[in-house]
Amino acid sequence: MLDWLRRADTSPSGRKAAAPRPRSAVRRTIVVGERELPLVIRKLGHAQRMTLRLAPDGSEARVSIPAWGRVGDAEAFARQRADWLAGQLERLPQSATIAPGASLPFRGQELRIDWQQGAPRRPVAIEGSIILGGPAEGLAPRLQRWLEAEALRVCTDDLSHYCARAEEAVPRLALSRAQRRWGSCAADGTIRINWRLVMAPDFVRRSVVAHEVAHIRHFDHSPAFHAHLGRLYEADVETANHWLKQHGRTLYAVFG
Repeated sequence: MLDWLRRADTSPSGRKAAAPRPRSAVRRTIVVGERELPLVIRKLGHAQRMTLRLAPDGSEARVSIPAWGRVGDAEAFARQRADWLAGQLERLPQSATIAPGASLPFRGQELRIDWQQGAPRRPVAIEGSIILGGPAEGLAPRLQRWLEAEALRVCTDDLSHYCARAEEAVPRLALSRAQRRWGSCAADGTIRINWRLVMAPDFVRRSVVAHEVAHIRHFDHSPAFHAHLGRLYEADVETANHWLKQHGRTLYAVFG
C-alpha cells in the first residue's frame, strides 16, 4: 500500500508530481446606483430559497442560496434587484460623530459626551452624560473600549440569569464584532454576543442572550426551540426582533 502511494505521487518521468494550485477566489461586484459593491454569494445547507441582503454597514451585497443552487442564478437575482439595494443604501444612517458635545447611544439612551480635560481617562456615565478626560483626539477608541467592557459586564449577568432559568450550566461568553449576526451559539457551547447590543435598549440585548441560551438545548429553530425561548424570555420576542429590524443598522453608524 505504501509503495502504491509513493508511485501515485510521481509523474511518468519519475519526478514528484507538483501539488495542484489552489483556486483563486472569484471576486464579484454589482453596480448599485453610482456605487460598485462586492457581491458575496454563500451556499447554505439549511437554505430553502435565495435571499438578498445588504451588509449592515452598506459595504457589500450578500446572496444566500441553497446548497443545490446555481451561482449564476444568484448573480442574476441580485442584479435584477439592484434598485432595491439602492433604496436600502439610501436608508442607511449617517455615520455618527464622536466628539465633545455629541451623543452616544448606551442601553437605549442618548448620552452626551462630556469631555473634561481634568477628568479621569476612564468614562463614567452620570445623569445623561458620559464624562471622561484624556487626549481629545483619542475619544472614539476609549469610548469603544468602555462600551465593550460594559457589554461584557451586562451580558455576563444576562447569561447567568437565563442559564439559571433554563437550568443549564453557564457556558463561555465572548463578545463578537460580527457584521451579520447579533449572537451565536457554537457547537462547543460558547456563546458570542455582538458588543454593539450594549447601545440598544436592555430588552433587545437580553432577547438575543436568551435566544442563544435556548440554543443550548435546541440547536435549531424548531417549534420546540421557540417554545423554550418563550419560557425563558420575560418580554415579547417579536417586539425585540422588530426593534432590531428597524433600528439595528443605526448601531453600525457608531464607530464605523
